[in-house]
Amino acid sequence: MTTAWWQQPCAQAHAQFAEVALERQRQLTKPAGSLGQLEAIAVRLAALQGTPRPRVGEVHIGLFAGDHGVVAEGVSPYPQEVTGQMLRNFINGGAAISVLARSLGAHMAVVDMGTLVPLDLPGVRQVRLGAGTRNFAREPAMTTAECEQALLAGRETAQSAANAGAQLFIGGEMGIGNTTAASALGCLLLDCPASELVGPGTGLDADGVSHKARVIEAARQRHAGTEREPLSVLACFGGFEIAALVGSYLGAAQAGLPVLVDGFICSVAALVAVRLNPGCQPWLFFAHQGAEPGHKRVLQALDAEPLLALGLRLGEGSGAALAVPLMRLACELHGGMATFAEAAVADRPA
Repeated sequence: MTTAWWQQPCAQAHAQFAEVALERQRQLTKPAGSLGQLEAIAVRLAALQGTPRPRVGEVHIGLFAGDHGVVAEGVSPYPQEVTGQMLRNFINGGAAISVLARSLGAHMAVVDMGTLVPLDLPGVRQVRLGAGTRNFAREPAMTTAECEQALLAGRETAQSAANAGAQLFIGGEMGIGNTTAASALGCLLLDCPASELVGPGTGLDADGVSHKARVIEAARQRHAGTEREPLSVLACFGGFEIAALVGSYLGAAQAGLPVLVDGFICSVAALVAVRLNPGCQPWLFFAHQGAEPGHKRVLQALDAEPLLALGLRLGEGSGAALAVPLMRLACELHGGMATFAEAAVADRPA
């Protein structure tokens, strides 16, 4: 039986560089452990990058967009046209992630995985697997073939970033209705009721949140015979852009490229990726815990320690972009601080 590409081994971290980095941390002019997670970031990156002095200079962002048929069930206060309109905003530089990418000096690749209306936008890679997914409240969102194509598009984006010398990959998403799809995926993978994960998304009121949960629970009943294998769940309830995120995380891990995971939707994609190939997990850093109530639950399932908690729920990769300076500073502290010996500062007795 042929092994699917996403099941192939991920790159291995270099344990010896983690030891070297950890020993350097012990010698820096500070109490041991006093920089908390910043120390752990530097040590992990040293192992993943295979160097005693890691860097996060070259950052690549893959931004995937797609529409969702489940919007027909009234799960979003915004019309689907907004997905395509935001694609234009990304390219024109007016979106939050566009501003953040410029500020970070990051390269941003925008991929149309399947918006409702075809768009001819210079600078957007056209994959377009359809005019959005099907309505999973009535039928599976994607065929297996469409899901695999979306995975492959994400993998290609991550591999392009790795080939261009990226030191960190960020996946971003845009798609009206995708918090509903992500919530449904999370419910199936974590075997929990929709009420534990569903939140306001782009701004639903309490009645809207309750309605969204009912739509998801009804869809779970409709597809009760669906196999619980992660790929089948992704095809049944996911989105083109969510599947592309999954593929990008797996492709990055196989290429030896560290990943910074964004908010709720991206974290659900990371959960799918880990279920498909647990070997990708060491390559995933988690940027923040957002305002969507399900995000904390998903992070706990991934045993993830988010770097920030700012009440974010924008998506686009924006929370991950905001965490990049923190990772860069962790590397600068690790490589730039003096050791006790270099600074002629007395260390505490052994």
